[in-house]
Amino acid sequence: PPADDLADEMEDVDFDDEGAEEPDAEAWETEDDEGVEEGMEAQDDSEVTFSLHSASVFCVSLDPKTNTLAVTGGEDDKAFVWRVSDGELLFECSGHKDSVTCAGFSHDSVFVATGDMSGLIKVWRVDTKEEVWSFEVGDLEWMEWHPQAHVLLAGTADGNSWMWKIPSGDCKTFQGPACPATCGRILPDGKRAVVGYEDGTMRIWDLKQGTSLHVLKGQDGHQDPLTCVASNQDGSLIMTGSVDCHAKLVNSATGKVVCVFKMESMAPKAPAGEGEEAESNSVESLGFCNVMPLAAVGYLDGTLAIYDLSTQTLRHKCQHESGIVQLLWEESSAVVYTCSLDGAVRLWDARSGKMISEYRGHSAEILDFAVNKDASIVVTTSGDHQAKVFCVQRPDR
Repeated sequence: PPADDLADEMEDVDFDDEGAEEPDAEAWETEDDEGVEEGMEAQDDSEVTFSLHSASVFCVSLDPKTNTLAVTGGEDDKAFVWRVSDGELLFECSGHKDSVTCAGFSHDSVFVATGDMSGLIKVWRVDTKEEVWSFEVGDLEWMEWHPQAHVLLAGTADGNSWMWKIPSGDCKTFQGPACPATCGRILPDGKRAVVGYEDGTMRIWDLKQGTSLHVLKGQDGHQDPLTCVASNQDGSLIMTGSVDCHAKLVNSATGKVVCVFKMESMAPKAPAGEGEEAESNSVESLGFCNVMPLAAVGYLDGTLAIYDLSTQTLRHKCQHESGIVQLLWEESSAVVYTCSLDGAVRLWDARSGKMISEYRGHSAEILDFAVNKDASIVVTTSGDHQAKVFCVQRPDR
């Protein structure tokens, strides 16, 4: 049913007190339950809703230069560039043949790149709305723009990472192990990239030479696939997260593991009985604070862990009722944002470990989100086929 009809129907629904444990929290496992899950809030705190997608919206990025444009990609094989202020469509990035799982603007907002699961990557010039380049690789795992140049890096399921100059298309490949390159990040110096793989290894690549500077494997690597990787502001430290529930802090110059963060309570769960699924947990997202020596790690079981890097200890545990999908730090404060499978965005004060505020409006899990530079708006995408813009100006500003 159209969202408006749903909203009308929701007016008549009695919601239990917020925070009441839902007996069937497992309902999140099901994907075919269209519409509003039981216990989902009918409230909508968003300012703008973008609803041109006709299936789950997997990814969103804001244009870095002005923060006025968003690009979203979805399961409907479509990507759109639209205005954040009013949700007005600027143009459609047409021609994809599979779910668009990666989308982002170049550092100067001149280009926007969209990539689908089958490996078709397209680049558009934003001002002319014209496609300027496209290329097909193997199944796409991740894609990211260079922080200072018109250069695109992508990782694929065959273990390769690809780098192109845009729009000339000059190309270089970095051969990983024969398993998917599951996550990657160009370091702030623009000269190196860190790539994580499904076999638990991590490599730091020299982008110019095409050689690997450091390889972490065995005890230094992870026991399970890497899920995410981040670096601090000057690129001296890297953090990797994995399905093995460990987050590793690595010195990017030496390639040495500085410390391993593992949640104490995260001992392997008791084996599941007949017909039950074992509860799984993993590191889903992580990031460094720019203004204090803190790092945040978000887990699938809903734990947000704030670690103190100077003492290498756990500072706070912030519990969510459902899994964390992604986290982001504010650029210039110790505030960390989380989005989760319960469809809410939350702001946390990493110094106190207290929640500052919570925003709702989606009727399904949030799959990706972006925060603008001055931390006044958050743009979210969801399994409910919508993207939403939330104003999050805080009273203490």
